[in-house]
Amino acid sequence: MTAEEPLPRPLDHLVLPTASLETARQRLTALGFTVAPAGVHPFGTENACVFFADGTYLEPLAVADDREAREQARLGNAFVARDAVYRYRRGEEGFSALAFGTKDARSDHADFRGEGVSGGDILDFSRPFTDAAGNTGTASFRLAFAADLRAPDIFFFTCQRIGAPKVDRAALQSHRNGATGIASVVLSARFPFEYASIVLMAAEVPMTEPSTGPDVRIAAANAVIDMVDNERLASRFGLDPIDHAGLHARAICFSVADLAKVASLLNAAEISYDIREGRLVVPPAPGQGAAFVFEEKS
Repeated sequence: MTAEEPLPRPLDHLVLPTASLETARQRLTALGFTVAPAGVHPFGTENACVFFADGTYLEPLAVADDREAREQARLGNAFVARDAVYRYRRGEEGFSALAFGTKDARSDHADFRGEGVSGGDILDFSRPFTDAAGNTGTASFRLAFAADLRAPDIFFFTCQRIGAPKVDRAALQSHRNGATGIASVVLSARFPFEYASIVLMAAEVPMTEPSTGPDVRIAAANAVIDMVDNERLASRFGLDPIDHAGLHARAICFSVADLAKVASLLNAAEISYDIREGRLVVPPAPGQGAAFVFEEKS
């Protein structure tokens, strides 16, 4: 990589629509994750995040005020508008978006518009944040959106942290299952290479000629985005294909130190799983919109 080429963006977080934050909290806690207190957005949605030591996090997302969310979507809020489209098409439980970290969302927005992949107007907002000890602060963000019209069931955005609350996340980043971060994300399509360009642009990975084979692997700064076809999706993760065309977010792979510990925890919670290629795969369930895959990392 030459000095002129930008570095890939880091994966920041993943958006998991859910019908109920309480259901998500119960499910994620049973899976061995520590779930943060609820955070309320100023546009009708709310979350209960799972934070990791590598700086990434999961964002289970519920609609707290449907009337407000609809009004904000009408006024051009791309985040709630795309969430609404996902719920209309795919239901209340799922995996809708990948967010990448950025230092300049305004510049990203201009780039997305210039390339014809803008997913909507830039969004600035703040929300309260509470740590495990009950200390509060204000988190502020600026988002720039990218989307492919051929793939309405997924969108991407860059997330600039304008103001970080001065609270201690250490307790929230410690999980009973030993998860330390997101190792990779699995997307599926009939022909993955057809959608590689939007992922490359969102992650700011240099545009090279993508593979026309069954897999496309894109390395963000801190995680891998694996794009697989339906056959690989079934053989590697035991997941059925989605019937219609497009790109779909299907699985999240977590790094853990001890896979046996995870298996013991899931057995105690009576949560079913498969072992595939040395990885532990938990199928999607209410409150857990994607397959969760645990990989042992030394």
